[in-house]
Amino acid sequence: MAPSLPAPSRKLIELTSAESARLITETSILCLPLGSIEQHGPHLPLNTDVVIAEGLTREIVAHWGEEFDLWQLPAVPVGLAREHDWAAGTLSLSITGFVAHLRELAGTLVRALPARNLLILNGHGGNRGVLETLLLELAGDFGLNVCVIHPFDLAKIDRSFAAPDVHGGQHETSVMLALAPDLVRRELAAEFDRKRDAIRALIFDRGTSWPWRTDDPRLARDGVIGDAAAASAELGAAIIKSVVEEARAVLVRLRESARHPDSDAGARSR
Repeated sequence: MAPSLPAPSRKLIELTSAESARLITETSILCLPLGSIEQHGPHLPLNTDVVIAEGLTREIVAHWGEEFDLWQLPAVPVGLAREHDWAAGTLSLSITGFVAHLRELAGTLVRALPARNLLILNGHGGNRGVLETLLLELAGDFGLNVCVIHPFDLAKIDRSFAAPDVHGGQHETSVMLALAPDLVRRELAAEFDRKRDAIRALIFDRGTSWPWRTDDPRLARDGVIGDAAAASAELGAAIIKSVVEEARAVLVRLRESARHPDSDAGARSR
């Protein structure tokens, strides 16, 4: 009797070409981790956003892959990180380069695969503004039924007593402690000591936009805006669990959007 073959991976790059042709269909959902290579203070590695994007995508695919026919794409590691370009090791595309790269990726996806449903897991807040406009092009120009998850906003956790948490602080450090504790220099994680008023005015005020940077001493300490010392693996696990749970409703909406008669992207994806 011939030996039974292992179940194929739900990572595209681990399939053979023949397996991808057989397993990925028009109704499959492709899941793209999108990160950034940038400073995260003295305690976190440059690839923090990539580790988080890939790790959360992996967890979502593991939990909901069979129900929603999810397939994990290789990560896009470099994004928009000009707010960190003062620091050694930070890599950043220009806005035009970032848009061109994702448009090229969209084009090759629709050429290579029949799936027209795309879930982007964005690990870097600096990518968000451009993505929100780019989604319209990915839908209109490539026929993709697409949405973006911003995991730290999606997670339902108690924020009532938390210090402002923008970059390299309690939440990112906690998720890294849960996903890749060996990469965290825990002894170098510092307590929050910046002025809340400046953070509210320059970052969180929805009435005005500022080109804030993480070398601004009003906002950051060693490139960190948040209380990294308050991080814990337990909080990281809770954030991951919440993101995975909340992702199900996003996947339901994405699947429904593909069937909506008023959605151009949905009409093209059928």
